[in-house]
Amino acid sequence: MADTTENAAAHAADAAQQLDHAAAAGHGDTGAEVLHVAEVAMPQLDTAIFPNLIFWLVVALVALYLILTRVALPRIGTILAERNDAISNDLEMAALYKRRAEEAETAYNAALAKARDEAQKIAAETKAEVGRELGAVMAKADAEIAAKAAESESRIREIEASATQSVGEVARAAAADIVAAIGPRPAKDAAIAKAVEAAMKG
Repeated sequence: MADTTENAAAHAADAAQQLDHAAAAGHGDTGAEVLHVAEVAMPQLDTAIFPNLIFWLVVALVALYLILTRVALPRIGTILAERNDAISNDLEMAALYKRRAEEAETAYNAALAKARDEAQKIAAETKAEVGRELGAVMAKADAEIAAKAAESESRIREIEASATQSVGEVARAAAADIVAAIGPRPAKDAAIAKAVEAAMKG
């Protein structure tokens, strides 16, 4: 292998010397000579070293394949697997949080409905209790008002009776005085009382 490399270097040096001699001599080269010089100057065009180039190409491809399959691709596969696992875990956590949120919303709606029912029940009970208490207070107030009204009517009747009696007494006294003043004889008390009573009754 080292001999092949040295031979290629020697051929390249010879080709360079031939090109220099041709340029110094000043005569032209044919196409075949130019191709031969180019092959010597560029070893990759020399068919004699093709097996060596193919061998190293195969070695390089095998090495690249081994590096990819043993080092790069496993690492890439590991990274992709971890990424897929992370994505799967995130999706599972998102689904779990979604279920918990739905359960919390359902529990909240149930608690809200229960609280609303209890509030309506308490309001109805309070309203009924207030109605009963108000009815009792109104009944007591009506009874007190009726008692006061009856007492007031009784007192008014007593006052009216007393006033009527007083007016009758005054009227009888005044009538007796008038009759005594204008009449030749004093009038009888019974007649005066009867006349006054008749006048008061209308």
